[in-house]
Amino acid sequence: METIEIYCDGACSGNPGEAGSGVVIYKDGHKPSLIYGGYDSLGTNNSAELNALYVSLKLASKYPKVVIKSDSKYSKDCITKWAYSWKRNGWRKKGGDIKNLEIIKLSHELYDGLKDRVTIEYVKGHSGVEGNELADEMARLAIERKQVKFILYQD
Repeated sequence: METIEIYCDGACSGNPGEAGSGVVIYKDGHKPSLIYGGYDSLGTNNSAELNALYVSLKLASKYPKVVIKSDSKYSKDCITKWAYSWKRNGWRKKGGDIKNLEIIKLSHELYDGLKDRVTIEYVKGHSGVEGNELADEMARLAIERKQVKFILYQD
C-alpha cells in the first residue's frame, strides 16, 4: 500500500492581510496535483496555515495511508496536541480565547477520526523541499488571484 504525501502551506501579505492556502498531493509516482484557494482579505499566517491543513485532512480522508507535511508547527500542534486539552476544557485555554477556533475544531475532529492512518509531520519551510515550495507557490497564487474556493491548478 503506497503512502500518499500531502504538503500544505499558507501565505499572508501583511498580518492580518490578504491570505491564501496551497496544497500539493503526491501519489502513484505521478506528477503532483497542485491546489490553491482559501483567499481571505483579512486573514493571518496562522489562519492560512490552518485552512491548508484542513483541506489536506479532507483530501487525506479519501486514502488509506497519508503523510501530511506542514511547515507550521502552530497548526500541527493545534490539531494534534493542544486541541485535546482545549476540548476537555470546553474549548477554552488558560490564556484566554483560542484564535481560529472554528477551523481548529473542524480540523481536529477530522484528524481525530483519521489519526490511525494519517500522520502530520513538520517540514522546515523555505529549505528546498519541492512539495513545500510548491505549496507555498500555490498559497501565494491564491492571494494573487483572490481565489476563495480551492481549485486544481492547471498550467
